Amino acid sequence: MRHSVALTLKKCRGCTTCIKSCPTEAIRVRNGKATILPNRCIDCGTCIQVCPHQAVRSLRDDVREALERFPYTIAVPDPTLYAQFHNLDDVNIVLNGLLAIGFDDVYESAASAELLADAMDAWEQDHTTLKPEISPACPAVVRLICIRFPDLLGHLAPVITPVELAAILARRRAEEAGVPPEDIGVFSIVPCSSQVTAVSAPNGLKKKVLDGALAIRDVYLELLEPMRQLDPKGLLPLAGGRTGAGWAFSGGEALSRRDRRYIAVDGIVNVIKMLEEIEDGRMPDADFIELRACTKGCLGGCLNVENPYTAKMRLKGLMGNLPPSAPPSARAREEVTSMLQATEKPEFLPTFQLDPDRRKAMEKLMAIQQLEERLPGLRCGSCGAPSCRAFAEDVVMGRASVDDCIFKVRARMQHMAGNTDADDYLPAPFRRRKETPAGKDEEAVP
Repeated sequence: MRHSVALTLKKCRGCTTCIKSCPTEAIRVRNGKATILPNRCIDCGTCIQVCPHQAVRSLRDDVREALERFPYTIAVPDPTLYAQFHNLDDVNIVLNGLLAIGFDDVYESAASAELLADAMDAWEQDHTTLKPEISPACPAVVRLICIRFPDLLGHLAPVITPVELAAILARRRAEEAGVPPEDIGVFSIVPCSSQVTAVSAPNGLKKKVLDGALAIRDVYLELLEPMRQLDPKGLLPLAGGRTGAGWAFSGGEALSRRDRRYIAVDGIVNVIKMLEEIEDGRMPDADFIELRACTKGCLGGCLNVENPYTAKMRLKGLMGNLPPSAPPSARAREEVTSMLQATEKPEFLPTFQLDPDRRKAMEKLMAIQQLEERLPGLRCGSCGAPSCRAFAEDVVMGRASVDDCIFKVRARMQHMAGNTDADDYLPAPFRRRKETPAGKDEEAVP
């Protein structure tokens, strides 16, 4: 699997900020540089957002190079794109701007979201999914479930995203218009790194349906000048309805699905807490759960320009100018239903498996637990691992040495120093608290 999250080692200073923020503990710092464990990465983009040195980036296609790769190119924009612009009152300006910069056609993922929501309501009448049903719209959440919550795979709805559905329908429309299939290039315009990864590694489809992914921030820069030059009276009516546009923020998908009892959760930490509750049997009183790894949904993606709170305000204003979603045709409903039936359930990824041999795995687990008990449990990150548990696992699995722990260094220094206090050689946060003559700890004075 080719991940889109990558490190620029020249910029990395080994500050350990990323290892403390990664929700799957997929990052380590070794020899002064961060490194990513690829089998644990879910491409959520959290490390991209928190890195103070911009050493983590998302690999994506260049806009100009994408337009030159195929004779006929189609843009599939996420509705999050519309919320990045100041003083915008018509979505059609953005969509016509995409044609102005070189795309031959535009197919909104918001339009396919409306089709998907309608088809899912019909699909559920003939199929059974464990309740609460979990949305598969966020690729980072789907991969998180695959590696950390495999018992919840049965709760996932058919795994196809609005972007993927839009790509299939857009390609079919171009072929029906007489464009040779080999000339067609379909590119998504996405807000986050997980959707970039999903282009080459779709979760529920047998093969990829997109030819590349462009970051919203890159397309935003390309659109600024062409949008200013457009004649407002000569715009092509390309925009869909408000229902699909609402998928950009948390809760929008659930509203389009017409689920009365739903829960919308955004932010990867909150998503993990919700999944843990479901896994533990504390089922929420809901039929449908919408999970988004980014704050405020796709509006909080790491490849956006605007902050999610301002973007949500703008998008809601734009949605007020859009018509309600149009009822799908019988043919469209039949096509989407057939696509849902052809999707595959994601499989469990044994990322955290210690060893294929169960006996050896149990031995390693016991060794990890014994070592963890001897560690301070401070989650300081000085060893290059995000927690003492992760460090103990690294040691047992041969990825680190027990001497990498700073407290083990202190014990060794204490032995070497004799009567000298080894704490004098350690940074202040790791020194022992001094005791008063009465044997009580000194009280902190504000």
